[in-house]
Amino acid sequence: MNSPTSKITRLHLIFLSLLAVAALVAAGCATTGSTARDWKPDPGFESLFNGHDLTGWQYKGGGIFDGKAASSDNRFTVADGIMTAHDRDRTKEPIRQLWTVRTFPTDFILRLEFRAGVYADSGIFVRSTQLQCRDYLTAGPYYKLKLYKPQDWNEIEIVVHGQTAHCTCNGELLEDAMKIAADGGIGLEADRGPTMDYRHIEIKELAPGH
Repeated sequence: MNSPTSKITRLHLIFLSLLAVAALVAAGCATTGSTARDWKPDPGFESLFNGHDLTGWQYKGGGIFDGKAASSDNRFTVADGIMTAHDRDRTKEPIRQLWTVRTFPTDFILRLEFRAGVYADSGIFVRSTQLQCRDYLTAGPYYKLKLYKPQDWNEIEIVVHGQTAHCTCNGELLEDAMKIAADGGIGLEADRGPTMDYRHIEIKELAPGH
């Protein structure tokens, strides 16, 4: 028969274990919450998305969304540090493109993270040219990526020199020398399928000859 002392000891250990689990859960919640609020651009980069609203973004010819947490038609919304491109019925509403107010005629490095729903279809415009940003393993066109993480966060990096762009996803090649215009903004597309989330959008403009 177990002694009263051993029972108390076991109860004490269980209590301590529960406290430890609660502390880990609380720490995880705190980390998740702080990520959206406290994320900072990498050294030498500047943020193109403040995580709170669509300041600095626009529909061309349709007004600027400074201070607004949603575009005029709610195709793009912002919450908890994430910009979401929403799907709509394309028989009733057109594909939408959200653009930076600024343009970038110099060489630059663009980085962002995206999370695609199953078969989601979006795109990143580099001045004039669209790089397909999708749930690649189901919607293509880059079906053979090994490091792509379905329904999780992935990083796109686009390095622009002159009128060509070198594009990777988690370090894997998407486009080696994508042809682009000499000047223009950065755009994101709301197309078909489930929602597409974007965050941590940052750019580093490069000096000539860098």
